[in-house]
This record gives sequence, C-alpha cells and structure tokens, in this order.
Amino acid sequence: MAIKKSDLYSSLWASCDELRGGMDASQYKDYVLFMLFIKYISDKYGDSDDFAPPVIIPKGSSFKDMIALKGKSDIGDKINTQIIAPLVEANSRLSKSDFPDFNDPNKLGEGKDMVEKLSNLVGIFQKPELDFSKNRAENDDILGDAYEYLMRHFASESGKSKGQFYTPSEVSRIISKVIGISPDNTRASTTAYDPTCGSGSLLLKVAAEAGKHITLEGQEKDVTMPVSPA
Repeated sequence: MAIKKSDLYSSLWASCDELRGGMDASQYKDYVLFMLFIKYISDKYGDSDDFAPPVIIPKGSSFKDMIALKGKSDIGDKINTQIIAPLVEANSRLSKSDFPDFNDPNKLGEGKDMVEKLSNLVGIFQKPELDFSKNRAENDDILGDAYEYLMRHFASESGKSKGQFYTPSEVSRIISKVIGISPDNTRASTTAYDPTCGSGSLLLKVAAEAGKHITLEGQEKDVTMPVSPA
C-alpha cells in the first residue's frame, strides 16, 4: 500500500510545530529535514544486503537507535555523536556541516525542554504511515515531493522568497521545455548549468525531463543551503 501524501505531509508539518517558537522557520527546517532523511535511509537501506548501498548506515546510527534515545537527558548530544558523526564518517558525500546541532540550547531549550522537544520530534516519525521500507506513492518521488512541500511552507513561514530555497517543479519543467530539453533529445553533449542553484532542485527536475543524456553543473554562494534529495 502506497503512503498517502496527506498523511506524510500532516506528520511533517506536525514535526514543525514541535520546534516553533525557539527559532526561525529557516532554521528549524534543518531539523525536520534531517529527521525525514534519517527515517528514509533507515527504512530503505538499514537492512540492505546490497554490496554497495547508496547510503551506508553504521551499526547504532539508524532511526531505530534514535528511538532508543527518547527521554534520555543527553539525547541531543547522542544524536550528534552516535547518529550524525558515524553517518558522516561512513559516507564521503556527507559533511558534518550538512546537519544541524541537536544539542544547541539556544534553539532547542535546555534540560527537560530539550529532551521533551527532541523526543516528541522522534516520536512523530515513528508513525506507521511513515514507513518507507516498502511503501511508495505510485509514479511519485515521495521523498522529493515531501522536500518541496517543506521548502514551500518554510519559505512562507520565514517570509522569504520561495526561490531562495528551491525552484518550484512547475517552473523547472517549463524552463526545460523552453530550452529544448526532453527525453527525445539524445545528444550526449547536452548540459544544464545553474549559477545560483540553491538546493539544486531545478537541476534535478531538468535531469528528470531529459532522461539519461545530460550533464548538470551548478554553484551556490550560500553554503548552508539544504540539498534536494536526488
């Protein structure tokens, strides 16, 4: 049975509610997106027998291990040291700077407040409707769609232009057609370049429209920009 997007989106936005008040939307998005990331890769690759899975999850660094931290006084520090740090070490494509600090009292509160906030946040992603191991919305990139949903709402919450976070998929598809990129274009030399690529969502949508024969290039000044899931 495919995951219902309505269930996914309502759960994701509920996770945002757990973090409101302590920080701006442009900041708490990082915590929610990490939770989505760790839950997705744990469900998809946590028990993988593949010789070279897309993401390596070291023992003790999965979402299930985060569940075991709920209610513990050092939950924030443990997420940093037992979940994030081993993931970064095991995957060369990841960097510590890609992830937020789960032990930051200025954003998450101190003592009991931090424990309660992080425990509730983990609990939201425990919901059975957020099981990515087998469920997939038919003909949809459910992780990418969830990311776009969050970016759209974070932009509205923070009062910033949506374009600062990502390019709406409709715009990306139109741009692809305007510059002649389509599955029928089989030229190996086709290249798409975005000099202000942000999260990279435009380039990924262009690649999806082009099929296999395309080279993507981009750059971004803001190094804190979250990267769209490929």
